[in-house]
Amino acid sequence: MVIASGAGRHRRSPTTRRPEGVRLADVLSTADHLDRSIPERQDIEEAVRRLLGAGLVDVTDGWFRITPDGERLWRSRPSAGLATMVDTVQGVLTRRYAPGTAEWHLDESEHAAAVQEYFVRSIPMPRRSPEGHSGRS
Repeated sequence: MVIASGAGRHRRSPTTRRPEGVRLADVLSTADHLDRSIPERQDIEEAVRRLLGAGLVDVTDGWFRITPDGERLWRSRPSAGLATMVDTVQGVLTRRYAPGTAEWHLDESEHAAAVQEYFVRSIPMPRRSPEGHSGRS
């Protein structure tokens, strides 16, 4: 979610004018980029429950936000390549934070809509040549 926030900076929460959090499609995009796969609904649900229960994220009205504790965890990670950072943070999560017991449900239709949004956003737009330019020199 921290990495996804770079993809979602332009999005705005409906209750504020400043950018806040990311949408599920942004999380799916980042997961696909990092792991070359889109997480299944139940995998997302389990991960979010753990992060919510550990107090590292907050989810409100479909917006995923990192809590101050989550920010501190991310900022305290060792500097390294992206894959190493992800593995390091995963290891810290496993060692320091007990799986949460938070209740959170991701509806199948919400997951399907986020997957569809991700796919639509990831389709490259065709390049257009400037008007009146024939392409010949």
